[in-house]
Amino acid sequence: MDIVVENLTKLYGAQRAVDNISFRVKTGEILGFLGPNGAGKTTTMKAITTYLNPTEGSVSVGNFTIHDNPDEVKRSIGYLPENNPLYSDMMVIDYLKFVAELQGIEPKKIKERIREMIQTTGLDDEKHKKISELSKGYKQRVGLAQALIHDPQVLILDEPTSGLDPNQIVEIRELIKKIGREKTVILSSHILAEVEATCDRILIINKGKIVADGTARELRKKSEGQEILKVKIEDGDKNEVFKAIQTLECVGTVDFIKEEDNAFEVQSKPELTCRKPIFKLCVDKGWTLTEMTPIETKLEDIFRDLTMN
Repeated sequence: MDIVVENLTKLYGAQRAVDNISFRVKTGEILGFLGPNGAGKTTTMKAITTYLNPTEGSVSVGNFTIHDNPDEVKRSIGYLPENNPLYSDMMVIDYLKFVAELQGIEPKKIKERIREMIQTTGLDDEKHKKISELSKGYKQRVGLAQALIHDPQVLILDEPTSGLDPNQIVEIRELIKKIGREKTVILSSHILAEVEATCDRILIINKGKIVADGTARELRKKSEGQEILKVKIEDGDKNEVFKAIQTLECVGTVDFIKEEDNAFEVQSKPELTCRKPIFKLCVDKGWTLTEMTPIETKLEDIFRDLTMN
């Protein structure tokens, strides 16, 4: 099922938590939904899940809209909010049975669905434990199991790896990627490496507005107006090398890389490349060029540039 958000706006008094945003998430796509605290991510996800009514605009999930068919939208979605909705005094298997009944699964199919969810989320050794006895990682697995138990076509996951250790993050990430092959997924996270490793596409929101939309590679390409190279040159005095690089017509800026000797960060002028001029400079000066590596723009840098204003 596709998710289509059109001109979505949510006001809280005079504050625009979400400001006229539109986007589509295609079936089988995992969308990484990024933004600083207060950017409007959770509000948008709550509107998609019918948890709250937008002030303006509409959302459709498949053929259903949140205004005309809210119950059908809810049946189509599995939702894991940031605060995992678990009953800590219940055993895992009893909680999943309770959720299955709430979701209207046929009684004769409930046992099989619970069995499938326990296998899918790796809860077999924990299924007879009280939820309060579980680690944070296993509680997140239970949260995913409750979101998946009615076999929804759409998954909305708000900070699914919040508070997990690195090993647990990898496990949940792989689980989401596996699930995402068959379902439409929106995943919100503050862990940018996780989003890049998990998601097919990234949407960045800031102050209620969409400021970027594309794959990680596309976002990098858009942000790269200038080539940045790490250059290591041996045999020459580093100050002499620095000044010589500065004289090249293609060079915008040069900086020493403090952690390494005879290493420089060279930023080219827009639309120019310095690779051949630097190589020729070293040949002319009799210097040894031991490294010339493009420095890729980090997703963290792109995120900061787009959300610091």
